[in-house]
Amino acid sequence: MTEPVVVCQNIWKIFGAAPKRFLAKHDGCPSAEVLAQSGYIAAVRNASLEAYPGEILVIMGLSGSGKSTLVRCLSRLITPTAGKVFFQGISLLEASDRELVELRRHKMGMVFQNFALLPHRTVLDNVAFPLEIQGVDRAKRHAQAREILELVGLKGREGYYPRELSGGQQQRVGIARSLAVEPDVWFLDEPFSALDPLIRREMQDEFLRLQNIFHKTIFFITHDFDEAIRVADRIAIMNEGEIVQLGTAEELVLNPVNNYVREFIRDIPVGKLLTAGSVMGAPASNSDNRISIKTTELIFDVAARVLDHDVPVSVVDENGRLVGSLSRDQVVEVIFSRGT
Repeated sequence: MTEPVVVCQNIWKIFGAAPKRFLAKHDGCPSAEVLAQSGYIAAVRNASLEAYPGEILVIMGLSGSGKSTLVRCLSRLITPTAGKVFFQGISLLEASDRELVELRRHKMGMVFQNFALLPHRTVLDNVAFPLEIQGVDRAKRHAQAREILELVGLKGREGYYPRELSGGQQQRVGIARSLAVEPDVWFLDEPFSALDPLIRREMQDEFLRLQNIFHKTIFFITHDFDEAIRVADRIAIMNEGEIVQLGTAEELVLNPVNNYVREFIRDIPVGKLLTAGSVMGAPASNSDNRISIKTTELIFDVAARVLDHDVPVSVVDENGRLVGSLSRDQVVEVIFSRGT
């Protein structure tokens, strides 16, 4: 089985007087009521998750839910009050300052909502800056920066300054800069939220294109469920510092654990999210075998074919083997009862 790249175990981040002593006094797991009554603020509460090679793990929640604090704990930009974080088997909480600096320089890439470009440096020098910090010579770092700028669609803009670029172009520079060190793990904190909707969509497409090239392990923070289902392999939903549910978008839609999660998925067009395999029934004796649909096809895409038949339609796997059936009633349930 593939080993996780990042492991987070029972992370707490509490703000207040002597938070470690407070945690110990309450057996390491105080309730929300006890925290509030004692005047402590728990930005992250007992959070655990794992991220695997090449996985895009989206962390989402309302403002103040703890998602940014959790990611900063995972990168040790913030030191957790309690818990464990392992990066490629290395305990970040036991790592020295020198080891942390080296990990961030060589293994981690970060992109934040604020582009944080250096205004007095050109696009080329902004992208090359992390390599300059590493001590890479000028010719080599500029050559590498030019390659990355071409990948993100900014060839020809090397000599521009940030003020001469659009918001979307500035964000591409930020993405290019974070990729310059060829990180193993990429942390993105609402990277597209400041962009106009059309540019945001373009940047999501660009992000997915780059992921197909680089196959990074990615933590992607957003509060937008539409964005989450576009980019995520799995989604962690946070509320008041807790991870309340972690799973694929389909799992969240089909089996929300509480009303907080239901609120997130309420307006999602589930017909464009759920696949035939996620809602099919067992193979039916009266299935129409003249046509078949694949388990991976979206309900929205197969609805017309299924609705044209009075009997269930056969569902097959990637090898063409019969694995189930999909009826008109099942399609209607997804599209009309759950919303389109």
